[in-house]
Amino acid sequence: MLVVYMGKTIRSKEYAVFIERMKKAREETGLRQIDVAKKMKRPQSYISRVESGEYRLDILEVKKFAQLYNKDINYFIK
Repeated sequence: MLVVYMGKTIRSKEYAVFIERMKKAREETGLRQIDVAKKMKRPQSYISRVESGEYRLDILEVKKFAQLYNKDINYFIK
C-alpha cells in the first residue's frame, strides 16, 4: 500500500510513486536518512522532506540520488 504525505503543493499520484521509489532505493542500499544526508552534505531534514513529499526535487538532485543509490535515473521516473 502506498502511503505518502503529499503536503499542499505536491499532489500527483505520479509524484507519490516517485517518492516511494526514492525511499525504497535508500532502504535497499541499507542507508539511513542520516547516512544519505552526510554523503550528500545536506541536513537530515532535507532527506526527510524529500521522502515525505514536502520538497520537490529537480532533475540534477534526482541524478545525485540515483548515483548514490546505484540506480539508473529511469528507475525513479518510469
